[in-house]
Amino acid sequence: MKKKTLLYSLLLLGSTSFTSCTDMLEKEPLDKFTNNPLFWNNPSSVEGYAASFYNLFTGYGNGGGSGDYYFKYLSDDQIGASYQNWKFVNVPAESADWADTWDEIRRANAMIEALNSPSTTMEETTKNHWLGVARLMRAWQYWDLVRKFGDCPWLDHVPDIDDPVLYAERTDRDEIMDYVYEDLEFACNNVLDEKSQTTWSRDLAYAMTSHIALWEGTYRKYRSEADHQKSADLDGAKRFLDLCVKACEQIMPDYSLCDSYQSIYNSETLAGNPEVIFYKEYKKDLFGHSLINFTCMSTPISGMTKDAFDSYLFLDGKTKANTTYDNSDAGVLKVSTTDMKEHLNIKALLDVRDKRLAATIDSIVCYSKREWPRLNGGSAMVSSSGYTVSKYDNVNIESTYRVTGGKNYTSAPLYWLSVIYLNFAEAKAELADMGQGSITNDDLNNSINKLKARAGLPAITTNVEDMGDNDMNVSPLIFEIRRERRCELMFDNDFRYWDLIRWHQLDKLDSSVNKDITFGANVANDPEAASNPDITVKDGYIDGYMGRTRTYEYKHYWYPIPSGQINLNKNLGQNPGWEK
Repeated sequence: MKKKTLLYSLLLLGSTSFTSCTDMLEKEPLDKFTNNPLFWNNPSSVEGYAASFYNLFTGYGNGGGSGDYYFKYLSDDQIGASYQNWKFVNVPAESADWADTWDEIRRANAMIEALNSPSTTMEETTKNHWLGVARLMRAWQYWDLVRKFGDCPWLDHVPDIDDPVLYAERTDRDEIMDYVYEDLEFACNNVLDEKSQTTWSRDLAYAMTSHIALWEGTYRKYRSEADHQKSADLDGAKRFLDLCVKACEQIMPDYSLCDSYQSIYNSETLAGNPEVIFYKEYKKDLFGHSLINFTCMSTPISGMTKDAFDSYLFLDGKTKANTTYDNSDAGVLKVSTTDMKEHLNIKALLDVRDKRLAATIDSIVCYSKREWPRLNGGSAMVSSSGYTVSKYDNVNIESTYRVTGGKNYTSAPLYWLSVIYLNFAEAKAELADMGQGSITNDDLNNSINKLKARAGLPAITTNVEDMGDNDMNVSPLIFEIRRERRCELMFDNDFRYWDLIRWHQLDKLDSSVNKDITFGANVANDPEAASNPDITVKDGYIDGYMGRTRTYEYKHYWYPIPSGQINLNKNLGQNPGWEK
């Protein structure tokens, strides 16, 4: 009996603390599940219980903790200040990625069971709203579990310690995602149509559905037996991609792009921003984060890769190899007004590229012995790639709040219109590619071409040309949509890593094959760079990994099942490639 209790203890006993300042969750959250009918017949009590789910939206992090933005080294977009290998190199005994998710699934199931109980006589519309919230969060957590671990047990109830499910085999991941599909549809049909950017709303359900459905649809399309996965499931792919399109179409007419790309990421509040569907609110001196501390300090920080830098098009809509603009990426030494010292300046290079690049990184290249302070009188920064990230910095906030851990209070976007535009265009293009639908120039004009216009780039058509850098074996249109997604969402919310998973392109993180993910800025015009003992320079570029490599193996498509869980339930088995 003891082993069963240990096996899924979080499913039975979970407790999650919660702190927030949003109108959504001003009520006290519950630390323990109660089966009191009076509790579940009180909408305010149910709202308080649902408040615990809001803690799952990490945003920019809480206080000094890390969030879902920026410090994501396992990518082809960033070079970490310290070398970053795969999340798991060996099989762990325990893993929060596994355990914590089960805790939230338990919470959702407990809420669903209680609301469906005959003793709960809450008004039907209100009850279905909260059932929709619970099923939405269960869907989200199961999707996260499946994308990390693949097959896993399916639980639609709160088990007791004698429940045979605790020793059950894992359920096929496709079957689980079919259950997720049902949960998403229920949520979209029943969560109330609240016009709020900080509460549970139908628009939030649609946004989450578009995200999950796009991921699952493309995953089923591109998976391959060659990497010990199931063969492609085009019927399943169509089903989820259709769901993505439907969800996006529900949202798109009610929102519009804001004028400033950067304001999505560095505003003190996102309230009233016409682009934002759902965001996490921070409050000055009450509830802060440390994101800007990562971009305005002397400790070596991660920087953009050469591979990411080169993904941004020039203002003529062309790549580096095809543009009519000066395509040099080498900065020139100029004196900076913040410290009156010479640094490599790339402003002229940024001025002829996609406007989002200049809104994402600084125009000054900085590295050891060429440190540079973004703030007058502030700490001089050092980047592992030379490129420093400015996207999240708000220059109008007092310096103390910009550089002190836990003090920054800019709001974090969680779901916003540009993501929906990207989801819509990609899903339509993928369906057309499968012969299961069509994508028109109007579809592009009503979605990603609006993003391109804001970025100063020309529109594309369905007959977009192949610009010679398509290394993903997809149509030119799909590749350009993927390029747009990468540039629009650069460093955002861990999108890039999971995009490579669903596109079956994880080998792009193999630095022995894709060498540009190890390189950063061109420092050829710094006469002291080649002899600088603190950096490694190859062919004029900073080598952020200093000669080290990261090698891809097919097993990296899954996280390993923690060994402690397998010891408790032998039927779980281990994921392919992790058996030894």
